[in-house]
Amino acid sequence: MFTHPFEEDWREQLISQLPFRLRLLSACVLIRSERGKFETVTARLAQLPQVRRAFAVLGRFDIVADVEARDSLELGRAILKINRLAGVVFTETLPQVEGR
Repeated sequence: MFTHPFEEDWREQLISQLPFRLRLLSACVLIRSERGKFETVTARLAQLPQVRRAFAVLGRFDIVADVEARDSLELGRAILKINRLAGVVFTETLPQVEGR
């Protein structure tokens, strides 16, 4: 059972009790890192709970991070955290959209 609703983690406790998985928002975050810092940035990305995976790529960007969140607020906060990581020069976010 979940604890009193005024405790900080009450939402997580409530969600963990649901008999089904909620649909998550997903986005790919393209990341340009400082020269020689992509390994450090990738390791830091792995520590963020919303980052499902992160890997190095060739081209205009150095890293792609696959990000999932329960809502747009959590997704936005995760992207801000990524932008603020040491070694990140800039990012471009590609949110997933539902097809018809």
